Amino acid sequence: MAVGEGIESEVHDVPDHLIQRWTRRERVFLMLAGVFLGAMAMLNIISITRFIQLGPLSLAIGVLPYPLTFLCTDLISELYGQRRANWVVWVGLGLNLLVIGVMWLGHQIPSVPPEVQAPWQTLQLSQPVFLPDGNKVEGTVELYSLVYSCTSGAVFASMLAYMAAQFCDVYLFHFWKKLTRGRHLWLRNNGSTLVSQLVDATMVIGVTFGAAFLRGDMTLRVLLGLLVSNYLFKMVAALLDTIPFYLLVRWLRRYLELPDNVEIDGSTL
Repeated sequence: MAVGEGIESEVHDVPDHLIQRWTRRERVFLMLAGVFLGAMAMLNIISITRFIQLGPLSLAIGVLPYPLTFLCTDLISELYGQRRANWVVWVGLGLNLLVIGVMWLGHQIPSVPPEVQAPWQTLQLSQPVFLPDGNKVEGTVELYSLVYSCTSGAVFASMLAYMAAQFCDVYLFHFWKKLTRGRHLWLRNNGSTLVSQLVDATMVIGVTFGAAFLRGDMTLRVLLGLLVSNYLFKMVAALLDTIPFYLLVRWLRRYLELPDNVEIDGSTL
């Protein structure tokens, strides 16, 4: 019997319901990883291009999709285990590098002649402006240059914070899970996220705006205000996602035919 025939015979020997269960599990993992990576790409692209006011909080618009990343990694950690959660984090790092690489390449390629540019591609500044990367621009400036300046430094800060915060979140999630022997789902969900969000907020604000503070373009009060606003938003979002986290874990365990406190290792049907 040929090797190919042996493999085909083994595949046909697997019951249909096991194949369907494996398909559901991989489909859910793909969806969770997709939302995680999509949110990461979104927050890096919109970054600090705009600041918004949510009640007393002043926030960079890029922070809005960030709570989704921790919800997704907590769900992956709970259902698929630490190894898969860490794998998604590494893929997210690669996505960060891709985003900043494409943006850098776009910044290096010469623009089309001014006479064929669209009206919205250039802006006329009424006064000199210091960009987040420390460069000073005045007069006529290209819109993409402003966007690139706002996002490139923030993406670098996000990459540093991302690695520290996401691995911290995955580690603490499983630390609390082992410590409580699989009980107190709310504790590992909130305990891991609240600490890792503090790490993330501190590193993002510090790296992104640290240079502006040292140059004297930003006061300590403004810097601390951004840090506090950033963390308070993420803290509230982390506490609010406890209910959907509980509901999703309960529903997904039934849908995936996964008993309580059991993780999918990626190889078992």
